[in-house]
Amino acid sequence: MELEYIVDKEFDNINQILVGKFNLSTRLINKLIKNKKVTVNGYFLDTRNVPNIGDKIIIDFSYEEDNSNIVPKEMNLNILYEDEWMLVINKPSGIAIHPSILHFNDSLSNGVRFYFDKIGLKKKIRPVNRLDLNTSGVIIFAKCEYIQEELSKQMQKNIFKKEYLCIVNGIFPSDKKLGTINLPIARKNGSIIERCISEDGQNSITHYEVLKEFKDKNYSLVKCLLETGRTHQIRVHMKELSHPLLGDTLYGTSSNLINRQALHSYMVSFIHPVTKKEMKIVAKLPKDMRILL
Repeated sequence: MELEYIVDKEFDNINQILVGKFNLSTRLINKLIKNKKVTVNGYFLDTRNVPNIGDKIIIDFSYEEDNSNIVPKEMNLNILYEDEWMLVINKPSGIAIHPSILHFNDSLSNGVRFYFDKIGLKKKIRPVNRLDLNTSGVIIFAKCEYIQEELSKQMQKNIFKKEYLCIVNGIFPSDKKLGTINLPIARKNGSIIERCISEDGQNSITHYEVLKEFKDKNYSLVKCLLETGRTHQIRVHMKELSHPLLGDTLYGTSSNLINRQALHSYMVSFIHPVTKKEMKIVAKLPKDMRILL
């Protein structure tokens, strides 16, 4: 798990390379230098060193980390993609991402910790994106903090794209089958879970498109592309359009067709921080949504 660079032009110091070439944060640079994880031609260095053209700089992220805060639990993980830098999983509904009082040893992070132990990777568990307990789909786990930082930066710059499929109640008017919802979202007063539209909320933008209508059943399949990533964003925005998600008991009503909100993280796309290749990872619809279409 290393980054390598052969110096091909003049720099005043190593720090210029670590920031300009690798886009490392000051915090991470300080940690790497302190722990002697950056070398030039095999020798440890600090950021004051002046590199020469032809020098080989290696940054080593393969060091072990304490991950004892997560209890390992064997799970049948649906792995969509894996390399030495990241693990991408298709999360089923009904499983939390992070451990909590209610999900101390049965969250997805517990399963990833077990998997890391199995492959001999002693690293902290770092989920990059988030999904609600009963939302299914693509989740990325970074295998080191560099990947987590880089993908987080891509999210802030809207380079990291998140596409969802959802089934919502009702049929959209002919002039509302494609659009953008730009309404701020805030925590609802008196609730630690529920969100609402509020002028005091965070900027929240959802682009949506109706893909298919089921007029006899009075529901629609909708694709949503998130420009921001607020808690419950799609669920709140669809409710505001008077088309709450099928089965969403928090923002709509229960359904005898599905026992959770019909929401699936279908696709993510981003630039791989190391290979610089465009990545597009797709998770097929789960059975409980697929049988409705």
